Amino acid sequence: MEKSETRRISLRDELISLHRRREMLKRQRGHTRRQRLSTEVRRAILEKTGGRCHICGGVIRGDWNADHVLAHSIGGASAPDNYLPAHGICNNYRWYYLPEEFQLILKLGVWARTQIEKGTKLGRAIEEKFTRYESKRTARRKHRGW
Repeated sequence: MEKSETRRISLRDELISLHRRREMLKRQRGHTRRQRLSTEVRRAILEKTGGRCHICGGVIRGDWNADHVLAHSIGGASAPDNYLPAHGICNNYRWYYLPEEFQLILKLGVWARTQIEKGTKLGRAIEEKFTRYESKRTARRKHRGW
C-alpha cells in the first residue's frame, strides 16, 4: 500500500470516528425541546456580532438563525449566552459537528478549492462532481434567498 493511500484511509477513519463520537453524544443527550426566543433576546444575540454571521462574517440581512455555539444536540443550553447569529446556509452547513470535525471539514474544503483553482485533474473532477451534486440538491429545495 502506498503512503498516500495509507494517509487517505487514516483520514477516512478519523472522519468516521468523529462522526460516531458525535452520534454517541447525541444519543446520550436525548431529545429536548428547543425554546422559542423572544424578539428582545434575538435582537441581543444579533447585536453580539454587530449584525454579522459568526460563521462566515458576512452581514446579516433579513432572516437569520440563532445558532447554538455548543450544539443543542450534544448538550448545548438554550440560553442566550450559547447563541450567536448565523445565516441560514452557514448554520445548516455547520450543522452539529464537533469542533475538531468542523475544522477538518474546513481544511478539506480549502484544499479542494485550491485544487479547483489550480485546475488540477483532481480539481476538475471535484468541480464537476460538486456542480452536479449542487444542481441536484438545489433542485430538491425551495430557494430561501441565501
